[in-house]
Amino acid sequence: MKALILSADKFEDSELLVPYYRLKEAGLQVDVAAPARGKITGLHGYQMEAGMAFAEANPDDYDLLFLPGGRAPQTVRQEAAAQDIARAFFARNKPVAAICHGPQILISAGLLRGRRATCYRSVAEEMQAAGALYEDSEVVVDGNLVTARHPPDLPAFLREVMKLLEGSKQA
Repeated sequence: MKALILSADKFEDSELLVPYYRLKEAGLQVDVAAPARGKITGLHGYQMEAGMAFAEANPDDYDLLFLPGGRAPQTVRQEAAAQDIARAFFARNKPVAAICHGPQILISAGLLRGRRATCYRSVAEEMQAAGALYEDSEVVVDGNLVTARHPPDLPAFLREVMKLLEGSKQA
């Protein structure tokens, strides 16, 4: 199985690195895509190598889309290729996981209307305006979509992501 992480500079370090290594631990190939290939740097100084640009990522090659938060989603959401990737995952009913500000990418792609979801508290109003059914919970699962609020939610969030992956593997 393969996971695709979409991010950019100023990602929330724990929200990218913890899932990255948890997915690798589970045996997934994990690729990171950014606006351009090369190093991206988190809010706390950690770096991650983006092996491909958004335009190079083929959603058909992946089983999971992962959207970490921080300030990176403000950049990612403006990229048409990133929005197209998110739309392709939803169209194929593949698992999508977004934490903190990560759901902003889904908002920009027009994917949350009528969906149950959560996010960082400062994004809640925007999420509701986009038609999402906002819940202030550590993790919300709605079909193929798993969302969480912030780093303290990572254990519950990743537990649900792994369940969703296991279910998609059996399907």
